[in-house]
Formats: sequence, C-alpha cells, structure tokens
Amino acid sequence: MKFGDEGFFTTKLESILAWARKYSLFQYPFATACCGMEFMATAAPRYDIARFGAEAPRFSPRQADVLWVVGTISQRQAPVLKRIYDQMADPKWVVAFGTCASCGGFYDNYTTVPGVDKLIPVDVYIPGCPPRPEAVLDALILLQEKIQKGGREPIVVPPREVPTLAQIRAKKALR
Repeated sequence: MKFGDEGFFTTKLESILAWARKYSLFQYPFATACCGMEFMATAAPRYDIARFGAEAPRFSPRQADVLWVVGTISQRQAPVLKRIYDQMADPKWVVAFGTCASCGGFYDNYTTVPGVDKLIPVDVYIPGCPPRPEAVLDALILLQEKIQKGGREPIVVPPREVPTLAQIRAKKALR
C-alpha cells in the first residue's frame, strides 16, 4: 500500500520518531558570556525545563542533539564551535540564545562573529540581552513543534504580551 513517494508504514514510523525526538532533547550548552547566568536559571526548579524533555545537559557533542549557543562568539571561538557542531549526530538543532549569539550584540568589532548563523545553521533565535527564562521556554516549545513538523526554516521567538496596569486593574475588577 503506497501513498505518494513513501509507504504508509514509513510515514507513520517517521511521525512516531519525530514525536519521541521532541520530548527527549539532549542539550549541549556552549556558554561564553553573561547570558550563561540566565541560561542556568532556566534549569532551576522555578522554570523546570525538565518538563519539556530537556533536563540533563550533555557534555559531549556526540551525545547531544540541541546546541545552545549562549553569548558572544569571538573569531577565536568560531572554529571550536564549528567543530562541536560537526561532531553532533544528525538530526541536530541549534538555538541562538540572546542578542550576542543572534547578531553579535553590542560587540560590533572585528573580533566578534556577527551572529552564529554566519558559522552554522540556526533553528531558533531567542532575542534579548539577556533573554527572559520565559522566552527560553517559548523557544523550547517552538523547537518541539519544529521537530514534530520537520523543516529547517529558522524561527524567532516572539515577545510576550506584557499587560498594562490598566489591563491588570480591569481584570481584577471582573473577578
């Protein structure tokens, strides 16, 4: 029984594997700057990153499938980061954590890589200096959806809607 190019069982197996992958993210943190402190906060019990299947970081790129680039990348670090990415097994995903990893940040000079995407493909960008832990959780959810659906288009985490004081008061008045 064939549907298109692939068989029925092949497509079902792929969807089951994608579902399993999205809930078992083995992360490799490449933290180089001040965003590392905020990245560590997401692993604390308050934000509980483990509920997204990304609890234990791996300290070998061969065991990881999500590379977190956290902070500024200098020209000297660029070959090391590229080597780490090349050592990761497929499928692999990259998250650019913070403004410095995404576009170089305020370190706009000859020693800084102007964005990780100049070296390796990035799947999810988390803007902010540093990004809020909630944005990291949003990025994980977006990455899980991307893994489930497939595709390699980069995603930018949208900012959360911050309610105004008038909206908060109106909400309390309705209670």
